[in-house]
Amino acid sequence: MINRILIEVKKMVDGSCLEQFNEVEITGVSIDTRTVREGNLFIPIIGEKFNGHEFVETAIKNGAVASFWQEDQPNPPQTIPLIYVKDTLIALQTLSKSYLGSLAVKVVGITGSNGKTTTKDMVQAVLSTKYKVQKTEGNLNNHIGLPLTILRLEKDTEIAVLEMGMSGKGEIELLSTIAEPDAAIITNIGESHLLDLGSREAISDAKLEITRGLNQDGPLIYHGEEPLLNSRVEKMPYRKITFGQSTSCDYYSSSLQQENEGTYFQVNEKEQPAYFIPVLGKHNVNNALAAIAIAEYLNVPSTKIADGLKKLKITGMRTELVKGQNGVSIINDAYNASPTSMKAAIELLQDMKGFRQKIVVLGDMLELGENERSFHYEIGKIIQSDEIDYVFTYGELASHISLGAKETFEEGKVFPYQDKENLINHLKQLVGENDLVLVKGSRGMKLEEVVEGL
Repeated sequence: MINRILIEVKKMVDGSCLEQFNEVEITGVSIDTRTVREGNLFIPIIGEKFNGHEFVETAIKNGAVASFWQEDQPNPPQTIPLIYVKDTLIALQTLSKSYLGSLAVKVVGITGSNGKTTTKDMVQAVLSTKYKVQKTEGNLNNHIGLPLTILRLEKDTEIAVLEMGMSGKGEIELLSTIAEPDAAIITNIGESHLLDLGSREAISDAKLEITRGLNQDGPLIYHGEEPLLNSRVEKMPYRKITFGQSTSCDYYSSSLQQENEGTYFQVNEKEQPAYFIPVLGKHNVNNALAAIAIAEYLNVPSTKIADGLKKLKITGMRTELVKGQNGVSIINDAYNASPTSMKAAIELLQDMKGFRQKIVVLGDMLELGENERSFHYEIGKIIQSDEIDYVFTYGELASHISLGAKETFEEGKVFPYQDKENLINHLKQLVGENDLVLVKGSRGMKLEEVVEGL
């Protein structure tokens, strides 16, 4: 992590401080007094409902040795080592960009509507077989989280795998210009953020903002079966590497086999090596293909790639298979949801064999714009009644999934709920040994509570 004296930090952010504090040494940064560590630089961020400047003195008591201070904020404490800056958020971003520039590290940037985190985990897994790699932890993938991730990089880290998220136009451009990736991956273009951006075309443009900081010599690795990407990247000057299920892609899967313990596949119809990912869902093979593509670009041998994927550990609540009470198995995919990812999860459940009963528990998909009800209704219609035994939904929008499912399911097989506790109690009465339950919904629905209840 960053280790500098204040006079160096001052120069990195074009700030000012009293000369008597120039030699104060900081190690790491924090924006939260609850997570401050000894020697940290505290960075007081100003949000809609909070002002970090109110907690600077607490941060010092908790172990921080210095703090930024925004010039327009009143009453700066006089006895604390402060660096005065015009804007503390911009100073955080500037500091991270300057620190990254001082390191001999390659950056792999990852964005997309679905699968960013899983792909990040896969890329880290395969590259770690040859290099020292650090990745975005948790959901630190926005205009605050990405700079914090960068400032945690060790000086001997060889590759940084940075996830880049967004909620609107221009956000990925900012992250890309901070990180200046040496390679970029776009997992796919889905329907998330339709509420803010209005169309899949606009979402595609927003995801392609990752190229704004991309090294001219670096590859752009993207889903080759997405027309919106293919048409837009055609005239871009980067080396283009595609992945998908079509043989027209540079990397495509063959001999794909879904088992209860994970997924087996080969690449480009080559017999060796055979790959295994301990992750459920054929859609995750696309994410693995992106990881294989960047690994081969960075000269990782195929045997090591296969070994890295086999030992993969995925961030929680993403097609995570867990055991519940009474012998029930649960696919915990409760982190987020969009029509694209919801369809993939349902297809996964339908492909799973050897279970007594298979049940879906689906929650609202949020931020889908004016057609949100029809998106939910169409999800209900695609659930196959000959493969799935029961459909449970939670939430007002998800009730339209139930309406769609009732077109093909028998009476007494579809249950819309607005009360989560009642839903959980009904499930507990229904499920037992050798049953399989898929739980999926948008983050705001907190469907992990259903998983915990089982």
